[in-house]
Amino acid sequence: MAKRRDVVLDVDERPKPAQWVGLSLQHMFSMFGSTVLVPILVGLNPGIALFSSGVGTLIYLLITKHKIPAYMGSSFSFVVPMMALMKTTGYPGIAQGTIAVGCVYLIVSLIVSFFGSAWIDRILPPIVVGPVIVVIGLSLAGTAAKDATINNGHYDLRFFAVAMITMLLTVAFNMYFKGFLGLIPILMGIVFGYGVAVLFGIVDFRPVMSAHWFSLPQFQIPFLNYSPQFYWGAILSMAPIAFVTMTEHMGHIMVLNELTERNYFKNPGLNHTLAGDGTASIIAGFVGGPPVTSYGENIGVLAITKVHSVYVITGAALFAVFFSFVGKLSALIETIPSPVIGGISFLLFGTIASSGLRVMIDDQIDFNKKRNLMIASAILVIGIGNAYLKLGQYQFSGLAVAAVLGIALNLILPQEAASERQNEN
Repeated sequence: MAKRRDVVLDVDERPKPAQWVGLSLQHMFSMFGSTVLVPILVGLNPGIALFSSGVGTLIYLLITKHKIPAYMGSSFSFVVPMMALMKTTGYPGIAQGTIAVGCVYLIVSLIVSFFGSAWIDRILPPIVVGPVIVVIGLSLAGTAAKDATINNGHYDLRFFAVAMITMLLTVAFNMYFKGFLGLIPILMGIVFGYGVAVLFGIVDFRPVMSAHWFSLPQFQIPFLNYSPQFYWGAILSMAPIAFVTMTEHMGHIMVLNELTERNYFKNPGLNHTLAGDGTASIIAGFVGGPPVTSYGENIGVLAITKVHSVYVITGAALFAVFFSFVGKLSALIETIPSPVIGGISFLLFGTIASSGLRVMIDDQIDFNKKRNLMIASAILVIGIGNAYLKLGQYQFSGLAVAAVLGIALNLILPQEAASERQNEN
């Protein structure tokens, strides 16, 4: 297909070597904070999560035939059950649950292979897709705001100042710089924001000083590190949540469809995207990492920089694997303070939400029609407000509830309300 004029590098275009390094590092820095935070919360080894995210991304790219510029990182959806399992079964139970999650993805991908994906266009029209994409971006707004303001449970004005300066520097790099610097505004924002954080005295270098140059991640491999046995409780507590992350996965594919002007549900096909995500989680489980999923942070980078190259994503994955073995580099990246990540996230998450608005504008959605107003309103408030559904030990995020409800309303509601038909008569 012809290259879009507003895109710097299209999906299948390869950057120059010097650009390649900077663009890939930009993606790695963007996902790093969240990817290592998940294992830290659970009690897993962050190095394993970094390794499995990189390898998982490479596997995903291979299965999707290098057509989708998506990065796989640690999923937050499984934090609660993994924390519970860490207290009871430890690594083995979490590993089995993670592998089970991947198997659910593979089973659904086989179903899609047999029955096709034509149904997607019917259940996911722009009036559903647009608001869901907005929710994906804005539902993360609270996380960005917390990163930018809260220090050990208390408001910190220094944090807010660093976050705002980081954000404004990133905007400046994006708007006023040309050439290579104009292509890496996120990376430059993080680097300069980090420098500002050092001046504000909120960076702790002690972990870097104490870290070894070479540090092998503490892999937890069955038969090598432990004797596996079936933990049905672990499998049953984590496997159903795969349907929740599957909804988020499809939402991310929607955003990528809009950004790249492609239809990844058809080419390479939803079966390939699900199989890639599922296989990545299975690999993570076999080395002791958490389940992985596509990352909104990296999609935000694509939207801001207009660099959609899968080669850049490949480079980010290789850097993640490399850094997982370099103790001091991993420790240095872990010292990036939360307000720097928060300042960057204001732009990343906002850009995703703006992509959802673009979907509705491009399709000329008429909000004078009650049907459209009802569907969008329900999705936006339930999703952004995170009106989650909890059934026993299972919890479905507000995004998942909003997406399912939006799909149901779109299928059930008539094209015109009774009052609209009456006015026409």
